[in-house]
Amino acid sequence: MKQAQSSDNILLELMKIKQKRGIIVTDRIKMNTPLVEMDGDEMTRIIWSMIKENLIEPYVELKTEYYDLGLEKRNETDDKITVEAAEAIKKYGVGVKCATITPNADRMKEYELKEMWKSPNGTIRAILDGTVFRTPITVDSIKPFVKPWKKPITVARHAYGDIYKDVECRIEKAAKVELVVSDENGEIERKLVHNFDGPGVALGMHNIDKSIDSFARACFNYALDLKQDLWFAAKDTISKIYDHRFKDVFEEIYEAEYKEKYKSAGIEYFYTLIDDAIARVVKSEGGMVWACKNYDGDVMSDLVATAFGSLAMMTSVLVSPEGFYEYEAAHGTVQRHYYRHLEGEETSTNAMATIFAWSGALRKRGELDGIKELMSFADRLEEASIKTIEEGVMTKDLIELSEVEQKKSVNTEEFLLEIKSRLDAMMK
Repeated sequence: MKQAQSSDNILLELMKIKQKRGIIVTDRIKMNTPLVEMDGDEMTRIIWSMIKENLIEPYVELKTEYYDLGLEKRNETDDKITVEAAEAIKKYGVGVKCATITPNADRMKEYELKEMWKSPNGTIRAILDGTVFRTPITVDSIKPFVKPWKKPITVARHAYGDIYKDVECRIEKAAKVELVVSDENGEIERKLVHNFDGPGVALGMHNIDKSIDSFARACFNYALDLKQDLWFAAKDTISKIYDHRFKDVFEEIYEAEYKEKYKSAGIEYFYTLIDDAIARVVKSEGGMVWACKNYDGDVMSDLVATAFGSLAMMTSVLVSPEGFYEYEAAHGTVQRHYYRHLEGEETSTNAMATIFAWSGALRKRGELDGIKELMSFADRLEEASIKTIEEGVMTKDLIELSEVEQKKSVNTEEFLLEIKSRLDAMMK
């Protein structure tokens, strides 16, 4: 009984503290199944904690399976924790991920790493397979830099293989590099990559029909759900086997399974070369799903996000063929702001993409578990966030872009508290 009484007192004190800090204490929304929560690095790690404290935990009894994917922890576990997080998403179905560092030579030295660990995103995507769909977060008062664009463009990025799972080597002296294929019967095929007469570099990358097939179906289904045209672009004129295989798979699946469905929906699918696609996209009004191979999708999603306003204004979700979902911010760890934060300086970091990662994951969790209140909360969180910007309160990256007459630049925490005040009003 004493322990129970002590716990009650602790809860009462916590409620008093929250009330003093302006946190509304209500009957919070309950979750049935945990989310897989993957913490990250630098400034986004700071924002991650602030979002949970101010915008989620006051309203939701948050239940998560927590994995620290900060670079120190990945180094400590020889990156096993990243694999464990991906397997946890398979178990629970939905994950939400903070931005993480993909180390380079400078980071190796800064963090005293055992080795230059691979991209956590690349590792998770390789395990889950699937497709990453990235769509700009649009607000009426911020117009795209590309004048013809009137509707959001969703970039569908293949999430397996290519340069993100490549094998690389440094050539130090004259050497012959070959691509060698040895099949299960012992048959060997060799293809010359290059005869080096001095130092250079080489890499090998791969993909598999199963993953290309699931990528194509995910794109066809996603565009069909949105009732939007699907564009796919690669470079089959140069890559006559690798890229051409993507083109063939898309065409075969479309003709066999989606042609009539697309006709009935009043939408179309077409293939074009990646350079031609870029020219067409820039002249279009938007409103399509643009399917890209892994590297192309990485680059083009950043281009689209920036042209719509900011890298911090884009949603990102990985959808696997088995029905697993991983939500994340599409940008990096905001290193420059983090170093300023460590010096005690004020930062004005846009938290929108990270907020929408949380809202997307909570909505999907509610959808899968049949919790309408959780889905409604996710909608309100996004509405409150957009409303804050529309009413002229925003971080510095948006100030010059916004067409609102009365604008107020705020720091990171102030921005979140402004969102919270509007969310409180909606939740009442």
